Amino acid sequence: MLSRIADVLVPAVGRLSVTADPDSALAPGSIIAANHTSLADPAIVIAALRRLGAAEPVIMAAAGLWRIPLLGRALVREGHIPVFRGDRRAATALDAAAGALEQGRLLLIYAEGGLPRRRDSAEAAPEAFRTGLARLAERTGAPVVPVGQAGARRVTSGGAVKQLAGLATAPVRRPALHVHVGAPLTLTGDHALRTRRAREAVRTAWRTAAAHLGEGAALAA
Repeated sequence: MLSRIADVLVPAVGRLSVTADPDSALAPGSIIAANHTSLADPAIVIAALRRLGAAEPVIMAAAGLWRIPLLGRALVREGHIPVFRGDRRAATALDAAAGALEQGRLLLIYAEGGLPRRRDSAEAAPEAFRTGLARLAERTGAPVVPVGQAGARRVTSGGAVKQLAGLATAPVRRPALHVHVGAPLTLTGDHALRTRRAREAVRTAWRTAAAHLGEGAALAA
């Protein structure tokens, strides 16, 4: 369902382009680590992966989404994984993620753990990563595929009113969106080192995506 929604929604709200490193690969059982900037970017990333021929990933997302009527039931039915932050149930999310990887599913994770608090629509480098990605990679040995997306904040960002206005006007504005898929890496070292390596790889992929849109933040970096 999410892939079908992305296929319809993303072309309606923006102009998506996709690039990938020459040695990129989306092998079954891989962890896809993407930067998280907007409520719109999961659909954008799914649409990009679909263009590259990848199967729809299992998504780790904030548990609050499961309380939304219809959407919550669809998320349960399709096997996506709720993340309960600051709750003893948080560990069960990693168990479910490890199980999905063992079954050969792609797993999409947002290691920043939430959206930036900025109200503007500009790009910025990924914020600090939490350790869940590093722990999952250590536990499963799964390769990590860094994905950078840019432009999602042009669709929706900021407070509730601004987000609704952005969604309403996006089909008219049709902002440029770009997703770049990097080469997979195997994380080694302690949790801190694994986390730093993953963030740097996602930052590099984001920089490539943002540069395609002429974003000053990436050009300066």
